[in-house]
Parts: sequence; C-alpha cells; structure tokens
Amino acid sequence: MTAETASTQALFQPFACKSLRLPNRIVMAPMTRLFSPDGIPTPAVVDYYRRRAEGDVGLIVTEGTVIDRPAARNDPNIPLFHGEALDVWQTVVDQVHAAGGLIAPQVWHVGGAPNPMKSWLPPGGLESPSGVIGLDAPPGRAMSEEDIADVIAGYGRAATAAARIGFDAVEIHAAHGYLIDQFFWDRTNRRTDRWGGPTLAERSRFAVEVVKAMRAALGPDLPLILRVSQWKQQDYKARLATTPEELRQWLEPLAEAGTDIFHCSQRRYWEPEFDGSDLNFAGWAKKVTGKPTITVGSVGLSGEFLGAFRGEGSQPAGFDDVIRRLEREEFDLVAVGRALLTDWEWPIKVRDGRFSELRPFVREDMAVLS
Repeated sequence: MTAETASTQALFQPFACKSLRLPNRIVMAPMTRLFSPDGIPTPAVVDYYRRRAEGDVGLIVTEGTVIDRPAARNDPNIPLFHGEALDVWQTVVDQVHAAGGLIAPQVWHVGGAPNPMKSWLPPGGLESPSGVIGLDAPPGRAMSEEDIADVIAGYGRAATAAARIGFDAVEIHAAHGYLIDQFFWDRTNRRTDRWGGPTLAERSRFAVEVVKAMRAALGPDLPLILRVSQWKQQDYKARLATTPEELRQWLEPLAEAGTDIFHCSQRRYWEPEFDGSDLNFAGWAKKVTGKPTITVGSVGLSGEFLGAFRGEGSQPAGFDDVIRRLEREEFDLVAVGRALLTDWEWPIKVRDGRFSELRPFVREDMAVLS
C-alpha cells in the first residue's frame, strides 16, 4: 500500500459539537511522552504542542495527564493536571490558540497498571478496583469507598481546571486497562459492592459517576470525550462487549451521563467489531449511541502502534479506506498518532497531496519531542 489516495477532501471538512468548531476531521491522538520531570511539562512540551497546531491538526488531544491523586501515575515523568503544572498547561493552551489550534487535555488515572519498564511506584503504591491487573498479580491495594469518592472528586476538579484554563474540550482516558477500564473488566473488577457486579453495565457505574462529575464541572457547552477500548495492555484479545446489544448496554449510560464524543481505540481501525458487518468499533459506537465518534488505530501507517514498543518502524500508507468510511459517516473524526509524532506537518502534506514527502515512523521518534 502506498500513501497515494484519490481524494482527501473528507478529512478537511469542518466538524462541530457544542462549543467545539473544528476546521477539519484530524485529531492528534494522545501519546504518552514522559518529558515532564516530577510531573511538570518542560518548555519543549509547550513547543511540541504548538507545532502540531501550526501543522493544522483539527483537535490536539494531549498525552495523559493525571488527576490530583497520589496513585494516579506510575512514572514520575507523566505530567500532572493539578498544582503548579496547571501554569504550564495554561501556557500550552495560549500557545496552541495563538497558532490557530484547538486542544483538549486527556485526564487519566493509571489504576493498578505498573510501569513495565521501571520499578518506580507512587507514594502509597498503586490502587485499583480489586488489587489485581488481570494477571493475578497484586500490584496495589483495592480501593475503599472513600478512595473511590476522592478519585471521582479529583476528576471533577480536573474538569474545573480545564475549563478555567481555556481548553476547548476534555477527554477522559477510560481505555487500555487503566483505572476506569479496570472497573469495566471482570478480570480486574471482582468487587461485590455497588462498584462491581456480573454485568458490564453494573461495572460501568464508576465510569458513569466520573462522567457526571466532569459534566457538572464543565457545564453544558464544553464537549466531553470518552476514550474506550475493547483490548487491554494486559490482554490484546480482551473484549468487554461481544455483541452490539452488550455494546449498547455499556455505552448508552455513559452517553446519558454526559459523554458527547466516544473515542474508540482499536489496534487496527479497519477491523470489523462484530461478525456480519464491516463497521469498526467507532462505527458501532456511533450506531448504538447516536453520538459522534473518533476512530483510531494505525491510520496512515503500515504497521500497528504496539509494534513501536518492539522496535518496529512503519511506512506511510494510503487513506482510501478511512476516507471511504468517513464519507459514509461511519464515524466523524480520525485520530492520528505516530504519523503526527514523526511529522508535525502531516495534515498539511496530506491536504496538499504531498504524499511523497510523508515520513516513515521509526522507534527513535519516540525518544524526542520533534
């Protein structure tokens, strides 16, 4: 497959949701960068986001930034979204807006997911629904009712800060085996109280309360995005919803609680979510909730993103399939990760048909803020 494509016009149509007015359908996917020592983003982080705005990304979603909770991060270089770090995020917002861009923070709590590369632990250790991460290993403690209430309040405070700083939307990270996803998954949520249960709908109560808290803090007009996934870092083949009806039972209460846009993470966006239809995860989420969706998963590159952690590179790939799906309104927005990490001018080059100038992704790109 080459990067040549017949037309990219669909990628460059405007999109609106509440107060958010995007000039195109390209979203910068959140990507953990670990360039924030002691949780404080450096000037290089500010420049990194400003350049993506200069590159005409429709909406920038930041790397995961953690709520005001000691156990929310598993690496000291993950940025905070509280305290003095908020002054830097204010600078990021100002710089992105000055460059004509729009930006949303991704708000995060890692839960019981340990850092696979380091032995660092947060003060007091990790916390999770049941003290397990899906591998029958106890990396931390099970959360008490008081813990849960404080975490929900922490998400609300993060939303208040995002609105005050002037972010254009907010995304909740509820995917990939981190805290909210650990409540969704029966392998990591073994609770017998109101935060657990045998059904996915019951195990979604924590996420519903987080969404409600953030919705109340944001007010009615600032869009709230929820990133979800079937797969987990602990198990790439995991599935929360095995049928469209189970998907509806999972996502519909989250939509009713205040989610405006679902960001549907797949390793490969083109894979059908259920038998009998070629709709992908974002397509089915839109179908069962009626809400706009973002598709993501190896867009614009030949290899999936998890290969990057094995040292694999990827070549530029064509866009015909994602554009065809966008044109038929299977989903509304397209998130691009590694291609934008490698080349901040990616949207401009695609818009102008400069496909021969698109750069391949190499693992070394992850080690710098270009």
